[in-house]
Amino acid sequence: MRNLALALLYTAAAALANPATADIASADALRDGDMKKLNFHSEAKPAGDADFTTFEGAPLNLTDWRGKWVLVNFWATWCAPCRKEMPALAELQRDLGGDSFEVVTIATGRNPPPAMQQFFDEIGVDNLPLHRDPKSGLARQMGVLGLPISVILNPDGDEVARLQGDADWQSDSARAVLSALILPES
Repeated sequence: MRNLALALLYTAAAALANPATADIASADALRDGDMKKLNFHSEAKPAGDADFTTFEGAPLNLTDWRGKWVLVNFWATWCAPCRKEMPALAELQRDLGGDSFEVVTIATGRNPPPAMQQFFDEIGVDNLPLHRDPKSGLARQMGVLGLPISVILNPDGDEVARLQGDADWQSDSARAVLSALILPES
């Protein structure tokens, strides 16, 4: 059974390696546990184009990450599920982050920078960005209702999936789904 599962994962990864021909249905089939909350769209949809900022206030836009798969996580310092989820996102970035994939965290709403830094310090996260969307412009554009929300963007910058609430991004299912999307062709 394990060999069958690995064969399925390898086949899905090979088929999905090219984002232009990505078979979202195969990645969707790998969902289990918390990843059952991850909803793949029947068609990719445009992501928001509102600017947000770095921790220091420099402007950013989701287009800055075109060319790679991106897991965008909207969070806030007052969000208890965000506190639970963020270390798993940090591990995901450590394990899968690189030229093909990146975790981008965006604190939306009123999150004073010192409180954001304290939040990351308290939970031991040191490898994720402290980006800010202080007026929630991007969050509103992307229909973020409640936190946390995680959105998967394809290399073209379009939203292909969304997960509302926290999830175990360190789970085998999460890794299988994301690996199926981001692994380069062999």
